[in-house]
Amino acid sequence: QVQLVESGGGLVQPGGSLRLSCAASGNIFSVNAMGWYRQAPGKQRESVATQHSVGFRNYADSVKGRFTISRDNGKNTVYLQMNSLKPEDTAVYYCKLTQSGLDYWGKGTLVTVSS
Repeated sequence: QVQLVESGGGLVQPGGSLRLSCAASGNIFSVNAMGWYRQAPGKQRESVATQHSVGFRNYADSVKGRFTISRDNGKNTVYLQMNSLKPEDTAVYYCKLTQSGLDYWGKGTLVTVSS
């Protein structure tokens, strides 16, 4: 069993920054992918950024140059540094871990970008 707990969401003004964290616990394999997804009101969930345990990363075009994903494999934790936030970044952000063909999701953390 795997549990994921996100933290770091909140209210921020446009142009501001937030750092999300996601800690994984349970039966974590050394080879996996962790990532961040988001779902805005009335929209489908979309991928934001993912990072494999061996290092390579992928970003959505909408966040390239503004968001940075990183991992601490020793702590089974993934981070999302979000800079230059825009109102359209407002969403519930979910953490996902994929290993051995299975996906595990956190419950999400709300990010609101508003003045």
